[in-house]
Amino acid sequence: MKIAFFTETFLPKVDGIVTRLTKTVKHLIQAGDEVIVFCPEGAPSHYMGAKIIGVSAMPLPLYPELKLGLPGPAVSEALENFQPDLIHVVNPAVLGLGGIWLAKTNNIPLIASYHTHLPKYLEHYGMGMLEPLLWELLKAAHNQALLNLCTSTAMVNELSEKGIQNTALWQRGVDTDVFRPDLRSDLMRSRLLGEHDDQGALLIYVGRLSAEKQIERIKPVLEALPKTRLALVGDGPYRQQLEKIFENTATTFVGYLCGEELASAYASGDAFLFPSSTETLGLVLLEAMAAGCPVVGANRGGIPDIISDGKNGCLYNPDGLNDGSESLIKATQTLLGNDLERQTMRKAAREEAERWGWTSATEQLRGYYRTIIEKSVNLAA
Repeated sequence: MKIAFFTETFLPKVDGIVTRLTKTVKHLIQAGDEVIVFCPEGAPSHYMGAKIIGVSAMPLPLYPELKLGLPGPAVSEALENFQPDLIHVVNPAVLGLGGIWLAKTNNIPLIASYHTHLPKYLEHYGMGMLEPLLWELLKAAHNQALLNLCTSTAMVNELSEKGIQNTALWQRGVDTDVFRPDLRSDLMRSRLLGEHDDQGALLIYVGRLSAEKQIERIKPVLEALPKTRLALVGDGPYRQQLEKIFENTATTFVGYLCGEELASAYASGDAFLFPSSTETLGLVLLEAMAAGCPVVGANRGGIPDIISDGKNGCLYNPDGLNDGSESLIKATQTLLGNDLERQTMRKAAREEAERWGWTSATEQLRGYYRTIIEKSVNLAA
């Protein structure tokens, strides 16, 4: 098959969407498909055998890490030369709307996928009143597609309830060869601890440092469990505010890590805390679990698809007392409280991650592609 992706986010940006896309592209190429990716400028011209077309882009004012690509005539020309069997639009915003328009005007089958829970982000940026309008815009865009893929059962249900049609689950994936428990290291642990001693449990967070991730909810955990230490791995627009919030606590701002260093960071922590209640999936949770690090996540969105409470991790209630902090403290205490139980959870976390390889996730996606292409051929006939 010849597949054209339109995505608002791609390399060199680091996030869960980019991870899923790069792994998907790699496995599509290995399966013999041809792939072209239209994304904001700054990416390499080729990736794993796929052609990458960078599009002029402008930073989003509230979120400068995210660039909005502005499609021009060169996009239409490149698409015409490629002659795709199908267009897959990832998180349609500006560039994605261009992909939808090109699919419609050229009678190319269209699939869309939903990865970022933007309506829920708005309240963290003081614009909650715009949520109903954003849902209407998302509905108008996604209902142009023959199929709308979501990364968790909760998102399949929520999008259906909001009037988005033809929803289906795109199963999760994680690289269990890269993320593995044997990369636990005293050297990496020392790096994560920074200037703080190793007298207690090391909590880690990996991901964007942004308002919607609700990272400040971890501070009461440090205060309630005084021997705990925290390593924040990643960067983003909220870093300066977080540095003030976590001032005078045993917190290390590590910055971005990737590859084996990132895998070692996961494996070297005692617990992975992910307070965000706006996740469609939470890919970093799967990476932590693959590395054998027990996890605490919110009982919201796509996270309960991954965490079986008390078995491979712990869930907390983000709507509980004091913005959920009491529930988060209790879940962290449960996870840290018993060494034998934590080791059992580590093993169960790894076993859960081993169920979800990128090969099977991509084969499922290819099945969706074939079905939509065949359906479109039959409709045309």
